[in-house]
Amino acid sequence: MSLWQHIRRSALLLPLLLAACAGQGMQGASSERDIARVEAYFHTVDLKAAPFSQVWPDGAVGSGELAYHPGYLDMRFTAPHPMTLHAEGRHAVFTDSATGAETRIGLAHNPLGLLLDNPVHLGGAVTVTDIRHAPGVLQLSLARTDNPSQGLVTLRFRDSAARLALYEVRIVDERRRVTVITLGSG
Repeated sequence: MSLWQHIRRSALLLPLLLAACAGQGMQGASSERDIARVEAYFHTVDLKAAPFSQVWPDGAVGSGELAYHPGYLDMRFTAPHPMTLHAEGRHAVFTDSATGAETRIGLAHNPLGLLLDNPVHLGGAVTVTDIRHAPGVLQLSLARTDNPSQGLVTLRFRDSAARLALYEVRIVDERRRVTVITLGSG
C-alpha cells in the first residue's frame, strides 16, 4: 500500500475516531440522565408495522414497514421493489425478491449490531460518543468501545413532555458510507 493510500485511509477514519474520543470527555448528571432515558426507551419499545423510508449510501431511496424490539429487527421494503432485512441477535439476512439473492451479514462488526442487544445497554461494549440537544430533539451517537472505527450510529429522538420517540437512525459504516432510516411518513 502506498503512502498516499495510507494517508487517504487515515483521513477517512479520522472523523469516526474523533467522534469516539469526544464521547470520553462526556460526563455529568445531564449526560447520564439522557443515556438512562434512551436505555429505558429501548427496554420498552415494540414497533410493529412502522412505516419507514431509507436512503442508501448511493442516494437510492426505499421504503416499507419495520418491526423492532430489542434483539430483533424486521424490515420489509415495498420500494424500490420487495426486499427484506431480518436481523436477530448477531446475524442479519437480506433477501432481494427481484433477484432472488440472499446475503448473510454478521452484526458483531456492523454498526447495526449496536441496536440488537437485548437489552440495549449504552455502556461497556457500546460507547456514547456524542449527545446533542435541540428544541424538542435528543440526539445520541454510538460506537463500539473496542473498535470505534467500525462505524457510528446516530439516533434522533423527538423529546416532548419527557417522552422519547425515535424518528431517525443514521448509520456510518467503516468506509464512511451513510445510510439514513427515517421512521414515520418521512
